Amino acid sequence: MKKLASYPSLQGRRVFVTGGGTGIGEAIVKAFVEQGAVVAFVDIAKEASEALCANLAAAGHRAPVFRYCDITDIPALQRTMAELAEQLGDFEVLVNNAANDQRHDIEKVTLDYWNERIAINQRPMFFTAQAVLPGMKKMGGGSIINFSSMSWHAKGAGYPVYATTKAAVIGLTRSLARDLGPFGVRVNTVTPGWVMTQRQIDLWVDEAAELEIKKAQCLPGKLMPDDIAAMVLFLGADDSRMCTAQDFVVDAGWT
Repeated sequence: MKKLASYPSLQGRRVFVTGGGTGIGEAIVKAFVEQGAVVAFVDIAKEASEALCANLAAAGHRAPVFRYCDITDIPALQRTMAELAEQLGDFEVLVNNAANDQRHDIEKVTLDYWNERIAINQRPMFFTAQAVLPGMKKMGGGSIINFSSMSWHAKGAGYPVYATTKAAVIGLTRSLARDLGPFGVRVNTVTPGWVMTQRQIDLWVDEAAELEIKKAQCLPGKLMPDDIAAMVLFLGADDSRMCTAQDFVVDAGWT
């Protein structure tokens, strides 16, 4: 793994991450912890999340604080965030990473399925932002980082509801950036390409996918979770203090 840049402003900074136990979220939590940030995260992957905390503590870092939470339960999510803020202090960085890119057939999508996908991939982003806003106002600023996906840019097939939710992230980011800018709160989007998480490798990265990656990316090699975490660190740090309402695409030139 390449060594990430060091950001002095992240030392002691309080960070909240959704879906921080596995995949890209795990890399984000690890990266912030290694910068000396105070990190809390939620996930439904209990064993993986607890193992991450233990491994970081064993490596000599301040362990992140994990809470099991289903982000589709908005009252529980906001309550958990309030409890963590009471324990650690108001969050200065919010990373809305959690999502699920389950494939689906247009003709088989029911109203219940549609609502469930919205509840996972779109709805929590607004309500986590709402939850951290009072604290960020008190502190005079903060950074909110919402995750989109290159899937809708690339006209990916097989997940139209997911693509809809990820396209909507751009609108939410830009609207929030305008409303929250006067309080010093920056709001940006990170748009990853096809990142080689274990889930992607297990479910979809076959020989045909390998060929597609080589053809579609401008840069050779695989896009890894650490590549996305590097961008998130920048947006959480003071180095990006005048960046807001933007979409930062990390896809090796796919789109």
